[in-house]
Amino acid sequence: MTPLPTQTDPSQLSLLALFLKFLRFGALAFGGPVAQIAMLRQALVDEERWIDSGRFNRLLAVLQVLPGPEAHELCVHLGMIARGRIGGLLAGLGFMLPGLLLMLLAGWLYVTWIAGDAGLTGVLLGVQIAVLAIILRAVVRIGQHIIEDRLLAAIAIVSLLATLAGVPFWIPLAAGGLAYAAAHRPLIALAVVVAAIGAALAARQLATPDAAVALVAGAPVTLLALFVAGLKGGLLTFGGAYTAIPYVRADTVGRGWVSDATFLDGIALAGVLPAPLVIFATFVGYVVGGPGGALAITVGMFLPAFAFSLVFFERLEAVVENPALHRLLAGVAAAVVGIIAATFVQLGEATATRVTAPLLAILLFAAALAVVWRIKGAWVTPAIVVAAALAGWLVTL
Repeated sequence: MTPLPTQTDPSQLSLLALFLKFLRFGALAFGGPVAQIAMLRQALVDEERWIDSGRFNRLLAVLQVLPGPEAHELCVHLGMIARGRIGGLLAGLGFMLPGLLLMLLAGWLYVTWIAGDAGLTGVLLGVQIAVLAIILRAVVRIGQHIIEDRLLAAIAIVSLLATLAGVPFWIPLAAGGLAYAAAHRPLIALAVVVAAIGAALAARQLATPDAAVALVAGAPVTLLALFVAGLKGGLLTFGGAYTAIPYVRADTVGRGWVSDATFLDGIALAGVLPAPLVIFATFVGYVVGGPGGALAITVGMFLPAFAFSLVFFERLEAVVENPALHRLLAGVAAAVVGIIAATFVQLGEATATRVTAPLLAILLFAAALAVVWRIKGAWVTPAIVVAAALAGWLVTL
């Protein structure tokens, strides 16, 4: 029998050790928020037992209603559990630093050498296909921890379908939490469902096209404007990093600073690098305004994630530990599973539109999924990414 992991005391970590631990997490943070959260869960909940699984689930549900990349906010919060606010700051910086440095390098290479080189399209596409397999495995892993009964499974499925139908993320989150909390009061649960359907229909009627704010093309590029573009994305990143994309696009592509093709290249690179997906803003900032522009938009994007976690730590802890809210947060967590599953589907659809050899792409996806499903280890994800990049270079996908 495999011995149970012993609970560790994170407060005994030195600040340097804490920073290096999350720096390592950041260096291995491939696959976007789903895979990153699964990695943190396995290391700090399943293996080192910093907190128990139920508290982790409730914490994740609370962080979903805050703006900013949830995996990064989770690192800040766990760092604060270990060593207070300075620990949260160091954990957050450690987690984001590898991706930031790599994206700065990627921006320089893109501007200097890669822009317009069609020969590298297959490399990025191969990596995207492999990352889809990594995300799918992570969705299943997280779902196994959260979906504990049939009602939670139903909430996750409805959340998935609602998200794919274009319903704003906050509706399934609120409805899932309230419905599960009121499961033993059928009339209240029915009222929640009716209200959710009404809110979804109203949201569809009031929906406006992407980039609703009209911006003057050719406006001058300034560090302040790039900081505000990042801050807007960071403040409006609810329910997943992909919600930041239209706002950053409106403030950059909408002003004529960068083309749609280059903007999409940045999103593709962000999906490849070990970093929160919102690091795509760093790439856009670099292409538009060089290193200074990259840092300005990055500070704006990540500022809310640091600020909300550091300022509201005690209140978040109170919410997480309140027994009266446990069923509410369990329902929210189940809805989150549906939302991130929908993100996988949407990313898969976007990737499929670029594939010219579907059979080869399916074989690559299946091979990557088989490896990530059956083999464990910190080296597995980087190895899959490198192998997929090589496959994309050698064959036409």
